Amino acid sequence: MAERSTAAVDVADNSGDDPLTAKADTAATDGVAEEQKTAEKTAEPTESKAVERKSGEQPSITAPELHSGHKLARRYRLEECVTRLDGFSSWRAVDEKLRRAVGVHLLPADHPRARSVLAAARSSALLGDPRFVQVLDAVEENDLVYVVHEWLPDSTELTALLATGPLEPHDAYQLVSQVSQAMAAAHREGLAHLRLTPSAVLRSSTGQYRIRGLAVNAALRGITAERPQRTDTEAIGALLYAALTQRWPYDSDAHGLSGLPKGVGLLPPDQVRAGVHRGLSEIAMRALANDGATASRQEPPCTTPDELAKAVAAMPRVRPPEPEFTPPPEYQQTTYQQGTYGRPQPRPVITQPVVVPPPPLQSRTGRAMKWAVSALLIAALGLGSWQIADRLLQPKSTDKTPTVQPTLDDEKPKPPKPLAIQGAEEYAPDGRAQDASEVANTYDTDSSTYWRTRTFQDGPVLAPYKQGVGIVYDLGSEQNVTSASIALRYGGPQTAITLYATDSLNPSGSVESMKRIATVETSDTTAKPETKTPVKTRYVLLWLTSAPYAGGDQYFGPGYKQAITNVSFQGTAP
Repeated sequence: MAERSTAAVDVADNSGDDPLTAKADTAATDGVAEEQKTAEKTAEPTESKAVERKSGEQPSITAPELHSGHKLARRYRLEECVTRLDGFSSWRAVDEKLRRAVGVHLLPADHPRARSVLAAARSSALLGDPRFVQVLDAVEENDLVYVVHEWLPDSTELTALLATGPLEPHDAYQLVSQVSQAMAAAHREGLAHLRLTPSAVLRSSTGQYRIRGLAVNAALRGITAERPQRTDTEAIGALLYAALTQRWPYDSDAHGLSGLPKGVGLLPPDQVRAGVHRGLSEIAMRALANDGATASRQEPPCTTPDELAKAVAAMPRVRPPEPEFTPPPEYQQTTYQQGTYGRPQPRPVITQPVVVPPPPLQSRTGRAMKWAVSALLIAALGLGSWQIADRLLQPKSTDKTPTVQPTLDDEKPKPPKPLAIQGAEEYAPDGRAQDASEVANTYDTDSSTYWRTRTFQDGPVLAPYKQGVGIVYDLGSEQNVTSASIALRYGGPQTAITLYATDSLNPSGSVESMKRIATVETSDTTAKPETKTPVKTRYVLLWLTSAPYAGGDQYFGPGYKQAITNVSFQGTAP
């Protein structure tokens, strides 16, 4: 009977708290607990194998002798072997049931690391984070253990991207931001990677980075670490260093990249290559094993992926480069356009005399046309002369109608003025209000009172956990709204606010159905959205979709949050 399960087994406690995946041990009904005991018993032989591998001795275990076309569970057909190492092999395969490409790791059931590989694969499958390449199946069957995972044909390894040169600052910023946030989420569930190399990071065609081999790659090779969070953080720093400089941050060549010169130590990226983004260079040095020391600043080192993700979020956002438009080439006449493309060149021949036709107007028709045109010109001249003479002979009128010229003051638009707020209600389309009882504090002109959002653990963008939070304001009557001034309690990157025109104080429709007035993003404590074209409305929705990270105080804990102290609108009467 084949053993199939996605139950999680806790392979390492990285954060000091009991991870969520550890609870699955007691709930498993397929022998997972016995597998964990067996894995503990085989831990000592596994460590001795690792010592032998470091000393240069070859392990005695060989990978299963399989071939292309072999089927696993009458479903997964092996196509191509991509890795064969240390008693296991990795394949590109086809899931004939779902008709899609998959990846498969294979090793004998009596392999010393077979149980730990199964445990790591099931823990990774239970995480279910789309930022990681997903484990689809983990099976022990017919003296074989195999792990099936996603295969992403439209993605490119970071190794291949770095082979063509260093990444642009915006791409490097996206790399360290996405990878650090993903690994922080994994460590919160007690999962570590421990083998985060350029070949383990993939970039999709849409620019999203995904990580493969979470916990599984380390289990296949018997890799462990006393400080797994520090190990993964240094690995992310090495990836960023390589993306900025196209050099590996150590004195040995690795992953197709040249290492640093021996004896010079760990140089900052902006000293290795000109034009490197200064902020990203400092982030890389804070993540690597150098205690955070740089030439220009003394920032604390980042020892966990969560600290690294917060450090990246705190720096100014690196925007993508402006697109470059290449002017079209100048028009060139070609032989194809001349009608001789693909034809043999004509031989010189004796030219025949050409009879030149008479000018067009010398024919009978031409003479008739000349007489007709002449007659029309004479008639037009006569009519024009008669009209001029008639106007000159008319008596002059002394009465003139006065004309009124518009003044510049009449053409100027009316300047905007403050619009009074008659009332407000919190807008919560999902039924979960933030601070509904304190909405009036946002227009009472008292800066010490405020309406606040709840504290979110991930950010600054609130989606997908919450599409946004907001307040609908009543201006009393229809007004031409042009701008708003919003005082915020917390500054930092970044706060995103959009104003919408809505139909009532408690709108029933979605935000997408409303008319947008203005949008603004700020890192300050003041936001001023404005529009060039006034929008006529009575009710205005203030919709907040992004909040900065702020520390805790005597009332609320740290996290991504925002509070609004005062709101005022400007516009003109319709």
